[in-house]
Amino acid sequence: MKKEVKDTIISELSALINQYPHFYIVDVTGLNAEQTSNLRRKCFASEIKMSVVKNKLMIKAFDASEKDYTALYPSLKGNTAIMFTQTANVPAKMLKELKAEIPALKAAYAEESIFVGADKLNELAALKSKNELIADVIALLQSPAKNVISGLQGSAGNKIHGLLQAMAEKAE
Repeated sequence: MKKEVKDTIISELSALINQYPHFYIVDVTGLNAEQTSNLRRKCFASEIKMSVVKNKLMIKAFDASEKDYTALYPSLKGNTAIMFTQTANVPAKMLKELKAEIPALKAAYAEESIFVGADKLNELAALKSKNELIADVIALLQSPAKNVISGLQGSAGNKIHGLLQAMAEKAE
C-alpha cells in the first residue's frame, strides 16, 4: 500500500474518531464474506458505522487524536473491525444478540471510558444512553406530582375537597 493511501486512511479514521463519541473494537476473525456482509447490514440498521481496519493504521489514527488511547493498543491484534456509534450501548446490545456469529469484543471506548476484554460486554450493554437517562430523571420528577394528583382524585381527595369547601362556607 502506498504512503498516500495510508495517510488518507489514517486521516479518515481520525475524522471518525473525532466525529463519533463511542467506538467498539471487534475481532472478526473467521467471518466469511457473507457473515461480514450481514454484520455490516445489521450495523447500518442500528446506525453503527463499521470499518474493517489494519491495526497499525488504527494505532496511527489513535496517535493523531487528542485523547490517550494507548490502553487500547494491546487489543489491536488479528482481524479487527471498528464500530463507531453515537449511542454507547447499541453496539453492545447488537453484539450480545450476535454472540454466536462474532468471536469476541476486544475493547471499547464508551462514555469517555475504556473497556478491555470480551467480559465487559454485559457492562457495556447495561450502560444507559443519554435519552434513557433523561427519561429516568423525568419519571423521577413526575412521580411525586402524580402521587399528589392521584390522591386528590381518589376518595381522600373528596374528603379534602369537602373539608376545604366547608371551611370556605364557614369563613363567609
